[in-house]
Amino acid sequence: MSALRRDPDMVRAYVRTRGHSSPSRDGLTLTTLVRAADRPLHGLDVEAQRVLRICHGPLVIAEIASLLDLPPTVALIVVSGLLDTGHLDTPAPAPADQPDISVIEEVLNGLRALV
Repeated sequence: MSALRRDPDMVRAYVRTRGHSSPSRDGLTLTTLVRAADRPLHGLDVEAQRVLRICHGPLVIAEIASLLDLPPTVALIVVSGLLDTGHLDTPAPAPADQPDISVIEEVLNGLRALV
């Protein structure tokens, strides 16, 4: 009788996510941008600490997975947990460059003068 062979990556993925099989947040994708919040690392598991150590600036989850050699699903689950605890956050999009209202008023006045 042959011994059952187990996929070591499956075992590691289960351990890496502390038994979680899916992200706790909806809408999270590999292109979601995250960054580390200023929170202490104590009490976090090894995978969570690894993620936080590389998030000096904003990174997309796919970059985190690649840099730490994590399966993408594992990265999504770990990041989701860190968002839940406040260790990671999603940066607000930069406001679009909008011209000063006075410039818009000058353009409007100039157009009116042409008529």
